[in-house]
Amino acid sequence: MLRLKNLDKVFTTEEVETTALSKINLEINEGEFVAIMGPSGCGKSTLLNIIGLLDSPTSGEYYFGEQEVSRFTERQRAQLRKGSIGFVFQSFNLIDELTVFENVELPLLYLKIPAAERRQRVEEVLERMNIMHRRNHFPQQLSGGQQQRVAISRAIVAKPRVILADEPTGNLDSANGEEVIKLLTQLNQEGTTVVMVTHSPYDASHAHRIVNLFDGKIVTENVKERFHV
Repeated sequence: MLRLKNLDKVFTTEEVETTALSKINLEINEGEFVAIMGPSGCGKSTLLNIIGLLDSPTSGEYYFGEQEVSRFTERQRAQLRKGSIGFVFQSFNLIDELTVFENVELPLLYLKIPAAERRQRVEEVLERMNIMHRRNHFPQQLSGGQQQRVAISRAIVAKPRVILADEPTGNLDSANGEEVIKLLTQLNQEGTTVVMVTHSPYDASHAHRIVNLFDGKIVTENVKERFHV
């Protein structure tokens, strides 16, 4: 489903050239749960941003499904992201001025979903995430665990093919972190592909495969259990 071939990412300033990713070769199958691990600064978030079409590689190839997308324009990347990829971030990235309902509804507005269907989809996902009773509250009125449930609701409301999670439990206590990992595991079991960046060996243990990065390179891949496509 996702295929990266000899992918490099180099950041250049007037002073210095920094290689963030070097010769990345990685395939992620549909329905797989992959954890990406490694020390700070090793390129994990850069890799996730490229997979999520938030950034482009300097060289190499990236196939999203059958499309080679590495040279897509920002407009093309945004179009593909809208219906195909859901994001969950460590810092939640909710909009403070919008209610819980409005935050979750936002991806459907971009997709021009009719109002009645938007309402139904948002209510369904809020019920599922056990956050419906907070639908009219604002993010700052919620606990960290509740904010992350809202963020996951927003990520899945458009029914994306892929969920990308960047340290999704990093700002949560152990109980709320456990709940988030359970939710991601359940979504994966229902068929959604999940790619998660994490420092936590416990969180990574829920994945089918653990990809370890060091200095911008894949150094090991550990398959936790045999994955059947």
